Amino acid sequence: MTDNTVTEDAIAERVALGPLNRWWPIVSSWMVTDTPLGLTRLGEKIALWRDKDGSVHCIEDRCPHRGARLSMGWNLGDRLACWYHGVEVGADGVVKDVPAIAECPMIGEKCIKSYPVFEHMGGIFAWFGDELHEEADKFDMPEEFESDEWSAMLCTAHWKCSWTYAVDNVMDPMHGAYLHAVSHSMAEGDREAKMQIDKTNTGFIFGKSGQRDVNFDWIEWGDTGSFWLRVSPLPYRKEAGPGGNFGIIGFVTPIDAENCRVFFWRTRKVSGWQRDAWKFMYRHKLETLHWDVLEQDRVILEGMDPDARDKEFLYQHDTGLARTRRHVEQEAKDQLENVAANGTKQAAQAAE
Repeated sequence: MTDNTVTEDAIAERVALGPLNRWWPIVSSWMVTDTPLGLTRLGEKIALWRDKDGSVHCIEDRCPHRGARLSMGWNLGDRLACWYHGVEVGADGVVKDVPAIAECPMIGEKCIKSYPVFEHMGGIFAWFGDELHEEADKFDMPEEFESDEWSAMLCTAHWKCSWTYAVDNVMDPMHGAYLHAVSHSMAEGDREAKMQIDKTNTGFIFGKSGQRDVNFDWIEWGDTGSFWLRVSPLPYRKEAGPGGNFGIIGFVTPIDAENCRVFFWRTRKVSGWQRDAWKFMYRHKLETLHWDVLEQDRVILEGMDPDARDKEFLYQHDTGLARTRRHVEQEAKDQLENVAANGTKQAAQAAE
């Protein structure tokens, strides 16, 4: 029997860059235009652009000829042309033309990786799959993303810390009563609490026992084709506008092992003219306050050492983040072992 286990270092590296075979938000919609955009996500360099119909495309940001960045080149609609020698690569990763030579064996070959993408609620999501999962799986979105009863606005920022630090931060409902104690929406609630975990069909809910709709009370972790977090409905004062309580659907996407991009969709169950009123009041009265909260999180996390996890002492309030860590590590381990097993199987078949 062949041993297909992988090393702890390999698992840790995959965790640091984010497990594959999932949808990850990569950028705000407004940032992608007809000018090619180069980004790094999950440690992979990617190039995005819009064609003449406004559809978004995403491929590996590497010309298969000499390795120049395709994002430095020209948008030809369904393809990018490399600035270095004009090699044209389509949205499917296939070389379409090499204008410098009459016949080239690269033409018609899929030479670089392409990424399935979709655009939703002001953000762009990309599928990052391993060699066994190049085709994208379904993403079962949270209710706030699919129901017309909800309205949402995207808030996103670059944080100079591991994406795992940012996820841990959201999965820690106690920090709101301290770090964000002067926030307009987190000024109430107990500074001491017992915690509980409740399983859901898509993950679990972790929060303060006996406390709901008071402060930053509970967090939901979901894995439905993408890792997402739902922050408990935050009570809103009357001057915050019409609609129900305020909520957040959050994602954290690794850039590399030391940087991440946070995506927080501010959500509210509101429709009709009240939706427009809420968005207007949010942008003119509350958005700055919410950015202040995010800045507090950012400053704390960026100030932590990269090896902070190796020296921490967790206690009962950290059960939620500990469970999330185990889930992410298991997903990374399963992914790597499946790829290793497939490689072993192919090698055995070739030897027969």
